[in-house]
Amino acid sequence: MDKFRMVFQFLQSNQESFMSGICGIMALASAQLYSAFDFNCPCLPRYNLAYGLGVLLVPPLILFLLGFVLNNNVSMLAEEWRRPQGQRQKDAAVLRYMFCSMVQRAMIAPAVWVSVTLLDGKCITCAFCTSLPVEALGNASHRGLPQGEVKRVLARIPCKEIYDGQELIANEVAVRYLRCISQALGWCFVLLMTTLAFLVRSLRPCFTQAVFLKSRYWSHYIDIERKLFDETCAEHAKSFAKVCIQQFFQGMSKDLTATHCHPPRKAPTDAGEASEKLLGITDWDTMNIALKSWHRCKPPLHLHPDAPHSSNGWAGEWQPHTQPHTQPPAPRREAVVYYSGV
Repeated sequence: MDKFRMVFQFLQSNQESFMSGICGIMALASAQLYSAFDFNCPCLPRYNLAYGLGVLLVPPLILFLLGFVLNNNVSMLAEEWRRPQGQRQKDAAVLRYMFCSMVQRAMIAPAVWVSVTLLDGKCITCAFCTSLPVEALGNASHRGLPQGEVKRVLARIPCKEIYDGQELIANEVAVRYLRCISQALGWCFVLLMTTLAFLVRSLRPCFTQAVFLKSRYWSHYIDIERKLFDETCAEHAKSFAKVCIQQFFQGMSKDLTATHCHPPRKAPTDAGEASEKLLGITDWDTMNIALKSWHRCKPPLHLHPDAPHSSNGWAGEWQPHTQPHTQPPAPRREAVVYYSGV
């Protein structure tokens, strides 16, 4: 149990390892889902092909979309792609790297499903049983039968309990023939996916190493920046709520003191500490303006160690603030202070 907890904590701390673990779990789940799936071929000429190909292709599509849904970088990619230009440029190479990484991980579970399905052979047997070369595998005397009757008989090959065409072609021969073709396609698909994964993982950095490293770096930066922004927002919201609640109870205490003549209580000592974390954003409208400005014109990725507060990176009504960070300024509706965190 302790080892499992350590592995889970490691996956939580590392975003890339966490997503790889999720993809591995989905791959195992897809194989387990297929083993638990009750395959029932309709054994009808008009429905065998649709049912067989549907089982082969529709679940991989669902698993592929589910891989995108479970990936936390989807919303980050959409936000980075759709956000206004602002004061920070958007790099198409970074967006392509993020999208390709998500596609690679989302393809694992569908590839496992298709591989297991082809190696099992039931879908191919159901889908293409009516296309068997009866002249080469069975009795050629079926030429006197109508084409519709021949397809009706061949469509029952997957349903051994109702198959009635042993004089036309043996059920075991037909099933073995189609299963061999399906397994050959399955191993070819596994080889193709393995070769493609090898080429993508090993050869891509060799040709565009500088672009690859740059895209990977800024992809990690966007992910970390989003996490830090969420943590900062949570800390600011907690401090804002604490100050609001303390002010409310202080006002109630004053009212009770004036009404019942109780001695006044001292304010909590952590009220000042919580108010210092507000960084000048102390009302509803100012916070909304700050969040909108973060989305519309994110500050440029350029640090100024000599003058950490000389530029806030915001346009329009935002004004620079060069005073020392000692006391939070009075709240104003038209201005807000932005600290770069350097």
